[in-house]
Amino acid sequence: MRVVFMGTPDFAVPSLVSVAQSGHDLVGVVTRPDRPRGRGQQMQPTDVKAAVVSLGLDVPVLQPESLRDENFYAQLQALEPDLLVVVAFLILPRSVLAIPKLGSVNVHPSLLPKYRGAAPIQWAIMNGETETGVTIFRLSPRVDAGDILIQQKVAIGDDETAGELYERLKVMGAELLIRAIDGMADGSVIAVPQTDAGVSRAPKLEKEDGEIDWSKGAGDIHNLIRGTNPFPGAFTLWRNKLLKVHRAKVDTGMGEAGIVIGADGKRGLVVGTGEGVLALDEVQPAGKKRMSGADFVRGYRIEVGERFG
Repeated sequence: MRVVFMGTPDFAVPSLVSVAQSGHDLVGVVTRPDRPRGRGQQMQPTDVKAAVVSLGLDVPVLQPESLRDENFYAQLQALEPDLLVVVAFLILPRSVLAIPKLGSVNVHPSLLPKYRGAAPIQWAIMNGETETGVTIFRLSPRVDAGDILIQQKVAIGDDETAGELYERLKVMGAELLIRAIDGMADGSVIAVPQTDAGVSRAPKLEKEDGEIDWSKGAGDIHNLIRGTNPFPGAFTLWRNKLLKVHRAKVDTGMGEAGIVIGADGKRGLVVGTGEGVLALDEVQPAGKKRMSGADFVRGYRIEVGERFG
């Protein structure tokens, strides 16, 4: 099977490696253009393009500014793909979807139809889900709504962050992807249409989505902190400055929402919420490095009764 791979960030790299090492014929890779990054703003390739180079893959790499560009369309057609494999990439226009003989498949880190959208890992944790998974499905003009080929569940750890779950799901996705492609090739995988029952959305997160509302319960805030770690990051105001909160846990006790009820060098920093209390295990004051809650208490002389938010 002639496969063209489409992807950009590091989430797509394990899937690229799996396709390259499979028995299928990887005939091309499509990724975003090089962009200036870092302090020096030097041009840097995408993670997928860097992987093509490091793996020594002898395939053309297409980097269109637009998927509707006529030259890109002609180049993609010339590769004569049987299948497009799309992982963490752009929404494909109908004209591109029509090119491959066997259609296009996508790796999505949720149990579709739940959490359709750009941030399914984050929203699953933020909403307190105890399980999620990976879905390999056929692309259709409707976003994340195509027929399901393979789906596998995975438990979410009580304290697992979005970044940690991301690392697990990108590997799982690569493994399921090859099973799906092999199944398409030999006819052993049967596509199952998605239903509209149980559909939920996972829109892209913005920085403001990480702001802690101390009037909510300790469990909800804990989920917010986990779900926004590492991006966009949970934060609150403290002494009129931004304080990032990287890790926390639900603790025992009661207290007024946003008010420090415990501050010592051993137990650390404990803050009241709308329901229960939260121990802030790892924080980061503006312009400073990350530190434990205990170190924060000692270094900044946090006192019981101080207000956050």
